[in-house]
Amino acid sequence: MDRTNVTNVTANATGDDWGGYNATSTDEWTHSIMFKFRTCILLLIVVMAVLGNLLVIVSVMRHRKLRVITNYFVVSLAFADILVAMVVMPFNFSVQFNQRWVFGQTICDLWNSSDVYFTSTSILHLCCISVDRYYAIVKPLKYPIKMTKKMAFVMLAATWLSPITISYVPIFMGWYTTADHLQHRTVDECEFKVNKPYAVISSSISFWIPCTIMIFTYLAIFKEANRQEKALHARAGNAMLMHRHSREVGDKNGALHLNANTPTKDRNILKMKREHKAARTLGIIMGAFILCWLPFFLFYVSTSLCDTCKCPDVVTVIMFWTGYFNSALNPIIYAYFNRDFRNAFKNTLACAFCSFCRRSASDLDAMERLDRRGSAQLRVPVPSRRASDLASL
Repeated sequence: MDRTNVTNVTANATGDDWGGYNATSTDEWTHSIMFKFRTCILLLIVVMAVLGNLLVIVSVMRHRKLRVITNYFVVSLAFADILVAMVVMPFNFSVQFNQRWVFGQTICDLWNSSDVYFTSTSILHLCCISVDRYYAIVKPLKYPIKMTKKMAFVMLAATWLSPITISYVPIFMGWYTTADHLQHRTVDECEFKVNKPYAVISSSISFWIPCTIMIFTYLAIFKEANRQEKALHARAGNAMLMHRHSREVGDKNGALHLNANTPTKDRNILKMKREHKAARTLGIIMGAFILCWLPFFLFYVSTSLCDTCKCPDVVTVIMFWTGYFNSALNPIIYAYFNRDFRNAFKNTLACAFCSFCRRSASDLDAMERLDRRGSAQLRVPVPSRRASDLASL
């Protein structure tokens, strides 16, 4: 009886040990899989941000068709996103990989400053783009006067220099945080703990004010674009009626009546259509930026102003990397929504990955000019064709 009890106790103890071992082993295996999956996702975001924005810069440099004032801001934005991927993301990735900070307090301040600086720079670029599109569509007569290359360079200089006032200067001077945080900082920790005045000022300059400007400018842009589109449809309908009437009169009199549309009007209509497509693409980019960074800034302001508000570390990491993912998202939007960028990307990638490139960038521009010249020479002034083109707009 005693032996049986001892055997049962031993068996139960052995079973409990094996059960505990299996549970521990399963937890370790799950943690290992999740760690590897998270590492791959973060590395993928970094690589996509670097290669995608580098593709934007190279494509604009190689193709003359993309060298317009608006794309000056696009290239500068791509360069800022590359710096985000190369300067900011690796340090955050290191924290996620090592589960602690290993670079010291000076590099910690440099990382936090760069994070604030490049985030602010990106949204200020989008603000400049929205102003450029506003003048191009809402005030097209003033656009060549207002938006010159000199003005573009002045706006870019202000975009790159102004965020220093809320990033490197206050962080290295210690104005951004509390005195208690400065006294109790540890070497193996890099916490960006800000005081309330800095949280309100920095978030307003780097996010809330520019976003408000962008929203109002794009509302005006889309309102004007819809008005112009309705005017084009009305003009197309009138052109079709005039063509039908002139054809009936021509059949009676035996004379040929051509449409009143001129090549100049057609070029203006096509230019207007391109402006609308560019505004739509850049509007999608602005919307993606707001969706990616809005959760973070809401969290940033709420936790800074509320002393008792806490957020789980995993949620903080997700919000940070959702914002970082925006740097990799812009080239994808260009490739999907903008035909000029899509063709330039295809040509650039063909030249980059093929050992023998059959068509260089200059050849591509030459072929486009020949196609336009041939289509202009072979164009037959048929009124119905132009009317259908206007109707398709």
